This record gives sequence, structure tokens and C-alpha cells, in this order.
Amino acid sequence: MWDYTDKVREHFLNPRNVGVIEDADGIGEVGSLACGDALTLYFKVDENETISDVKFQTFGCASAIASSSALTEMMKGLTLEEAGKITNEDIAQFLGGLPKEKMHCSVMGQDALEKAITHYRGESEKKIEGEIVCECFGVTDLEIERVVRDHHLTAIGDVTDYVKAGGGCENCHDNIQAIIDEVTGQKTPVKAKPAMTNLQKIRLVQETLEREVQPALQKDGGNIELIDVDGDRVMVSLRGACATCQMSQVTLKNYVETKLRELVSPELVVEEVK
Repeated sequence: MWDYTDKVREHFLNPRNVGVIEDADGIGEVGSLACGDALTLYFKVDENETISDVKFQTFGCASAIASSSALTEMMKGLTLEEAGKITNEDIAQFLGGLPKEKMHCSVMGQDALEKAITHYRGESEKKIEGEIVCECFGVTDLEIERVVRDHHLTAIGDVTDYVKAGGGCENCHDNIQAIIDEVTGQKTPVKAKPAMTNLQKIRLVQETLEREVQPALQKDGGNIELIDVDGDRVMVSLRGACATCQMSQVTLKNYVETKLRELVSPELVVEEVK
């Protein structure tokens, strides 16, 4: 159980400013349902660029809802210039603190605010800069560098708490650690990565199929079901249009197996079970 402050609980159980502003001046959308947290922020401003109304919609945990609610309360009555200075640390402080494992929720609020202001000003959203390090959550090396530098992070788990990088298949942990070492100037002894248990492997395979594979197959009337995982053998059953498709084996090897090797383990072999 997370150790939430009374204020976090209050904003979770009774969130302020939930809803949509149909004629919003600024709209900012961040996150995705696939990664577990999503937030859309709306605001209206008057002739002096003072925020006259603000609302949000969010999908996520208690901290995500509380952070979004807190942000909207903080924005009320501020000019856009003043609101643009709100940081994720300010949001967490407003709530009396957040568990370190949930700081990414306040980061999401800050990002949504920045996007909403960008939208209001008619500016182009910043292009993704840098190289993707965490494939599971689409986090770049520059994003990781920024949170490590701004928040003086020293461990992979801290980075995961702020931007989720490293919280999925863990294949990016070595790269995250290298970035931490470069930014902080520290040298971390290389440790042997513990092997995944079969239960962990099954969970990651199932999550990858649901997030990456099934949506693509369903677009063409097909689907895939995980039957079993035995060591590095992943046994699946094709459903719908995929079950009778002449290219099903190509799909299994060139798409399904490739995705699982990329996001779970490079040793996996996918086999079809009739």
C-alpha cells in the first residue's frame, strides 16, 4: 500500500475540475492507455491571458488523478506565463508529497501543461529528440538525461519512478545505467542480470501480446491467444482471420516472434498450437 498524504487521498476521492472544455483555448494530451496513464488538460483564458477555466480527464492510478486535480487548482487565476513555470515538484509539494514510485504522475501533469500552452500559442509540438531507449514506454535518452540531471537521480529505479523507463521488459536497464553514469560521473560495477522466472516471462509475454500484437491483428479480423510458455518456447493459437490465413506462419515468425524477442527475450521461439 502506498503511503499517500491526506491531500492526495482528498484529490483522488474528490477530484476537482474533472471534465471537458468544448471550446478550450489550450489542450494538452500526454501518456497513453497502453502505458497505463493518460491525461488530457483543457484551459480557457481571458483577454489578459489569465486562466479563467481549466478541466482535465485522466486514466490512471490514484496519484495520476490527484496530480491532475492538484494541477488544475494551481492553474486557476494564473497568467499563462505564471502557469508555465509550474513544475512537477510544485505539483507534488502542493499534495504534501508523493511516493517516489509515483513521481511520474506529477511529471505527466507538467508535460500536459506544456503541451496545452504550446497548442494555445499555435506552436508546433516539440519533435521527439534523441534515441528511444525504453521501447516499452517510448522514452528517449534525452528525457532520461533530463530527469537524472534535474532531480539528481542515481539509480535505475529512480528513473522508472519519474518517467517509467525501465519498468517493462527491463532490456533497457544497461542503457539507462550508462546514461546515469555519464550524467553523474559515477561508475557502477557491472552485475550479472538475474534470469527471469517463468512467471515473469509469462507475464511479459502476455503484456506484449496484448499491447503490441493483438491490436494489429484485430484490425484485419484476426487475433492471437497465449496458450503456454515453456522455457523459451511460446505456444500460441491464432484466432479469427489469422487461423485460416495462408501467411499465418510468416506473421508468427516475422512479426509476433520478432516483437517478443525485441521486448521480452531474444531467445524466444514462437510455435502455433492448433
